Amino acid sequence: MIRFIQQDASLLDAYSSTVSNVFRTMSPAVVHIRNSGAGNGRGRGGSGSGFLISSDGYIISNHHVTEGTGQLEVSLDDGTILSAERRGSDPSTDIAVLKIDGRSFRSLTFADSATLVPGQIAIAIGNPYGLQQTVTAGVVSAVGRSLRAGNGRLIDDVIQTDAALNPGNSGGPLLNSEGNVIGVNTAIIQAAQGICFAVSSNLASSIAGQLIMKGRINRALIGIAGQAVNLTSRMREVNRIPNKTGIYVFEVMKINALNHKKIFYGDIIVQFNGKPVESIDSLFKYLTEETIGLPVQIGLLREGILRQVMIVPEPSGN
Repeated sequence: MIRFIQQDASLLDAYSSTVSNVFRTMSPAVVHIRNSGAGNGRGRGGSGSGFLISSDGYIISNHHVTEGTGQLEVSLDDGTILSAERRGSDPSTDIAVLKIDGRSFRSLTFADSATLVPGQIAIAIGNPYGLQQTVTAGVVSAVGRSLRAGNGRLIDDVIQTDAALNPGNSGGPLLNSEGNVIGVNTAIIQAAQGICFAVSSNLASSIAGQLIMKGRINRALIGIAGQAVNLTSRMREVNRIPNKTGIYVFEVMKINALNHKKIFYGDIIVQFNGKPVESIDSLFKYLTEETIGLPVQIGLLREGILRQVMIVPEPSGN
């Protein structure tokens, strides 16, 4: 019994050392963000977290932390307060990039989130309820989750963790045992315990890179509004499609001359370049920046018959 107690104590010491070492070495790169609320139309401010990704002052946070602001202030771990400029923001992934000026800053490095497996140590550093430089730890509970963004689009490749997060942790880093960023903390389920979410590092780093270079994220648009509908077994059999659902088009907008009168009210979109489309979210997955300006083939049911039309997606500008 004594031997087992000693072994458990050793394991706990190793775990504690890992967490404390990560916090000690990486917390200087974590910042507290204050949003004055000026210009957001709501008459109130807020706060959250962020972290430096470069020595020259680029910071990643959440879109909802920095949204609609007239003034942003960043507090460093040494108490220094600096004004920050928002360089770009993407509501569809809840990622924002800020820039501060000054001395050479401590920064964090991204890990490859594609290699994550459930059970790995997950360490969160942030400013819950304004309590600066707070650390919590847990594990990666699941990978590959999806989470609804504030604008209705689905964020894919989301990490679920039981590392405790609270309001104010948003935008802070989720770190592995080596102190590298595996995710950007973004959401909690208020009524649950130990169910928190972070945008994966691979997605966050990709979005941040585009925001730094271009200031915005371009996604493709085909000019329709729709909703998921069930397909009858006869529709599926006659047209030899695997879909159980498709997108019923209830509004069509002319986005360019090439697309005029290609899709009509009442059509049911079921394919994108030959791949099944069963929901608005699945269509969004295909409408990436890479498809802008290039002809794509849309498979749709019109009067119950599968037809193929060529559409040229336009940039959505958000």
